[in-house]
Amino acid sequence: MNTTGGRIDVHQHIVPPFYRDLLARAGIGEAGGRALPDWSPEVAHEVMDLLGTATGILSVSTPGTSFLTDAQEAAALAGRLNDHCAALAGAAPHRFGYFATLPLPHTGAAAAEAVRALDSLGADGVVLLANNQGRYLGSEGDDELWRTLNERRAVVFIHPAELPAPPVDGIPPFAADFLLDTSRAAYLLVRNQIVRRYPDIRFILSHAGGFVPYASHRMALTIAGESGRSPLDVLEDFRGFYFDTALSSSPATLPTLLSFARPGHVLFGSDWPFAPTAAGQYFAQGLASGVAPATLDAINRTNAHALFPRLATTAVHAADAIPATARLRHAAQRTAARLVFKLVQP
Repeated sequence: MNTTGGRIDVHQHIVPPFYRDLLARAGIGEAGGRALPDWSPEVAHEVMDLLGTATGILSVSTPGTSFLTDAQEAAALAGRLNDHCAALAGAAPHRFGYFATLPLPHTGAAAAEAVRALDSLGADGVVLLANNQGRYLGSEGDDELWRTLNERRAVVFIHPAELPAPPVDGIPPFAADFLLDTSRAAYLLVRNQIVRRYPDIRFILSHAGGFVPYASHRMALTIAGESGRSPLDVLEDFRGFYFDTALSSSPATLPTLLSFARPGHVLFGSDWPFAPTAAGQYFAQGLASGVAPATLDAINRTNAHALFPRLATTAVHAADAIPATARLRHAAQRTAARLVFKLVQP
């Protein structure tokens, strides 16, 4: 059977209308310096077909529930978001999965919602912001949550938030601050040995891990110097993360990521719809032209099977299920994307 591709996109966002309304009432109209995008299942299917994506794992991006200071309100919103995502995934499990939103920094409420989402709602994992109201993952005091996730061998998708500091004029947070935010969380998770104390949690770092692959030796030597641990052991902890390719599969970034990450630990990500469709095409083309076919197939799909075994037996979305006019339009768009990618390479 011909297919459009079998990509599993671990970095696809959702913006439910009720969530957008709540953010608007709180005076929030953007995330990371980008206006909140529109999202619908229909448009998601169109973009997924263009990118050759079989299944998108949905997650709520920053600010998650952290704009609410009351623990009960945050927990109620997380529950509502997870019920919404569970309904979407339940209606089309071959097309959508989801990472459950947890109401951090309220650790007890987050652990309780993790139990509900993973045990009862069928979530594929959980999404955690790198920092929540200025408190970073890996800080002390979250052991109840880590125990809950470790007992379930949960997949934890770490997504950046805005830094707990004023933004710099002229630098949108998504362009640089997000990379630092993810790197800070990864550093603390390794430094404070969360990844060793809870070894059954599978952590995915967004955007190729921020600065982690590039700065890993610098980070490892710093941690080793203050802790007395072996730098090689610290490096292995950093290499133990999974990494997605969202906005990162460029000729400058991809070789570093692939040389650093453990085999099987690089996953496809698009960051749609916060990353516009054109950006998704650009970086998908960078991935397709930057690796060997076997590596491409692993990143696109088979590496994700270890984390989401239910998708290993899911039929790949068939090309003949897409109308002929859409297939022709997608072919033209892909050709244009290849030309644009080639033109902008140094």
